[in-house]
Amino acid sequence: MRWTQSLIPTLKEAPSDAEIVSHQLLLRAGLCRKLAGGLYTFCPLGLRVLRKVEGIIREEMDRAGAQEVLMPSLQPPEIWQRSGRYETARDVLYKAKDRSNKEWILGPTAEEVITTLAASEINSYRQMPQNFYQVSVKFRDEIRPRFGLMRAKEFIMKDAYSFDVSDEASMVSYRKMYDAYTRIFARCGLQAFPVEADTGVIGGNYSHEFMVPAETGENEVVYCESGKYAANIEKAASQGPLTTTPNASTGAAHEKFATPGVVTIEALAAAPYGVAGHAQVKTLVYMADSQVVLILLRGDDQMNEAKLAGKLNATAFRAASAEEIFEAMGAHPGSLGAVTSTRKKLAIRVFADEQLRGACGMTTGANEDGFHLRHVDVERDIQVDVWADLRTVKVGEACKVTGEPLKIRRAIEVGHVFKLGTKYSEKLDSTFLDVDGQRKPTVMGCYGIGVTRTLQAVIEQCHDKDGIVWPMSVAPYQVLVTPLGAAGSATMQLGEEIYKELLAAGIEVLLDDRDERPGFKFKDADLIGIPLRVSVGEKSLAKGEVELKPRGGAFVAVKKEDAVAEVIARVRQSLAALA
Repeated sequence: MRWTQSLIPTLKEAPSDAEIVSHQLLLRAGLCRKLAGGLYTFCPLGLRVLRKVEGIIREEMDRAGAQEVLMPSLQPPEIWQRSGRYETARDVLYKAKDRSNKEWILGPTAEEVITTLAASEINSYRQMPQNFYQVSVKFRDEIRPRFGLMRAKEFIMKDAYSFDVSDEASMVSYRKMYDAYTRIFARCGLQAFPVEADTGVIGGNYSHEFMVPAETGENEVVYCESGKYAANIEKAASQGPLTTTPNASTGAAHEKFATPGVVTIEALAAAPYGVAGHAQVKTLVYMADSQVVLILLRGDDQMNEAKLAGKLNATAFRAASAEEIFEAMGAHPGSLGAVTSTRKKLAIRVFADEQLRGACGMTTGANEDGFHLRHVDVERDIQVDVWADLRTVKVGEACKVTGEPLKIRRAIEVGHVFKLGTKYSEKLDSTFLDVDGQRKPTVMGCYGIGVTRTLQAVIEQCHDKDGIVWPMSVAPYQVLVTPLGAAGSATMQLGEEIYKELLAAGIEVLLDDRDERPGFKFKDADLIGIPLRVSVGEKSLAKGEVELKPRGGAFVAVKKEDAVAEVIARVRQSLAALA
């Protein structure tokens, strides 16, 4: 392709709303253009990269035994109502009405659609295992689209779905996808690593996310240095906080004491009270499917809503309003507690973090504004309905696997694999007859890759101060030929000859045939990041030389009598070394 015949709208400066480097380079290199918040048009150079990422994904999915299908993006709401996600996912659903005023959903994913297909077509254990995938556009009503393709309203995703006869068989499918994802991201040139993850609104009981380390990533990953443990912070657990919870009971009954104006953990920890955060019980009030629930944690811990969601078994939950709190507890935030004898309403479920199990001599709110209780023994004084890990881990806590101090770093999620179980198959009637003639629900898995996000993650990880440094596997072109002369000049003529020979050799090549200054061309070349540049300048040509320069590497002069043939041979060698 000739530069003058292609739309490559490079920019000297990044637009002001491009917040992170990959978003800036996405726009500066002319790969995309913004239509509106969360909506992007791919320009020719960007589309070439996108197609290469998709090609790698398809090759590895086919290699793993998955079959490509294509499902509708316009989906009937009835199947979402049957699965329960019409409500649980309502915040991200785009809904539209047709001329008959019938409602439709623009699909953010396709669990409901593929399960409906399986329900009608898979009827026997002899038809499994099955794995179907698609690469298609998805829609999500993001409250705050940001960072370019990282969080967009419309994006391209590869989603796959496996169907098996048992949990054991489902784990075989899961492992195939896990291994395929490892190969996909490696082939894209990404240093991605798997972490234990929360299943979120998708559901299921086992999952891993594939993360790309990046300071600008929206995810936090908890890990130990040996690499034997890594988890999304929404899932991560440790051996416990650095400061142990008091567990020696004095035997004294709980006692109310005045704390006028004290409504925070920090205020109670300060003089004259001096109650350390780890010796306080924090009481949070939530609404779960319109029912009040109490959540108890140590005062110095933060609640992890993803962990709580997994324990509530509710269609929807949220923090209670001030009015709802006062109605349920008879007091305002800052004076709340779950001690049984002080509660206004007893028919409220209590969820407590495991760090409070056996805790003694604690202090908590008295459910009376301006008062707290001390000498509280949690298991003696509070009726706990559910004990669970509800806290967010902190840096330095001991890894539950190795005992090493835990660390936290930011990362970009590019893929997610789920073991769904029978959540969707039971609700959407995807069943089969087993070997004994018994009807059972299919056991499902779900596997997603953000294709457009993966493209931008490559830029985030593979760049320098001058621009993008594409891995050869996803680069828009393999070679950029840059003649440094006007049309008709000797340098342009030789550049044209090299370009034609590279095309004939089956090499993906872009010819910069613009009538621009050498410095301008070189800056654009570094910006768009083609792996290998062939430069033909007047000075080098006078010496019978052509220069080869890997992106980010040093110039190599090629000097032979048969210059073009030698250049082609050296280009082949360089491409092989860069692959």
